[in-house]
Amino acid sequence: MLEGLAPVIAADTRLVILGSFPGAASLAAQQYYGHPRNNLWALLSALWDEDLVSLAYAQRLEALKRHRTGLWDVYRSCEREGSLDSAIRQPVPNDLARLKTLAPRLQAVAHNGAESARSRRMTEPLGVAVHTLPSTSPANASWSFERKLAAWRDVFSRYDLAP
Repeated sequence: MLEGLAPVIAADTRLVILGSFPGAASLAAQQYYGHPRNNLWALLSALWDEDLVSLAYAQRLEALKRHRTGLWDVYRSCEREGSLDSAIRQPVPNDLARLKTLAPRLQAVAHNGAESARSRRMTEPLGVAVHTLPSTSPANASWSFERKLAAWRDVFSRYDLAP
């Protein structure tokens, strides 16, 4: 059984990005979105006009917190060969109800991709806005970076995430 990563959430977090479960590269590095071809850090860089890609991981997490944005996954653990969401077996969900305790100022949850969005039944009862965004995974090659950026910008622009 593979174990996921701890949440990156501060008390003033307003928006949490929920992935499904870290890929093999992320688990090996013990870093969210650790695969070099995953678009998350590049998308956030474009949204915030701040180069996160070149920063060390700890500095990326500091930037997230400055922008009142958190990271977590819908699954705490699972069995999986490789990194594809379609290969996830026996998933154990995270206690997403904890989001309101971890982030009392939470305004929105953004599911990063379809597999994460399957857990909307666990995030909708939180009483915050729930969005589904196109996956930042390199496996989501049918969406161009520009198309992903437009979808992410549409959601992020609705919330005051400025430092």
